[in-house]
Amino acid sequence: MFSIGDKVVYPMHGAGVIDGIEEKEILGEVKSYFILRLPLKNMKVMLPVDNIENIGLRNIVTSDIVEEIFLIMEEGKSDMPQNWNRRYRANLEKIKSGDITDVATVVRDLMILDKEKGLSTGERKMLNNSKQILTSELVLASDYVEKDVEDIIKKAILKD
Repeated sequence: MFSIGDKVVYPMHGAGVIDGIEEKEILGEVKSYFILRLPLKNMKVMLPVDNIENIGLRNIVTSDIVEEIFLIMEEGKSDMPQNWNRRYRANLEKIKSGDITDVATVVRDLMILDKEKGLSTGERKMLNNSKQILTSELVLASDYVEKDVEDIIKKAILKD
């Protein structure tokens, strides 16, 4: 179970800190909610405590995993479907999984694809969202600031 002050990842939204637990009455039912602050999006989210497992909330990765993620960024593009619709669905499933290595491969693959031939509007939006999710967790899991993480990712992927 999680407690106040824990650094966690909310799949599809990014990493944040549990600021509190509040009782709220919604639709006539009183429930406990975690108040999650997502610093990079400057947003607060209420998550029902009794539904945390279904939501996929998890602890952020350790600092040694951060270095592994940076190594993933240096790898070449993985095999992706040529059809943008299939590629989009496959990448969306990876992001929904909440697994940081899956999100990192989506960021890497889309950045390489963008460099090679450009992205559709939908894939560009997916790239920006997945970069935000990845960056938010790497910042909370390390001593890096947002700009440093973005620079490291960009240099690792777009090296010439």
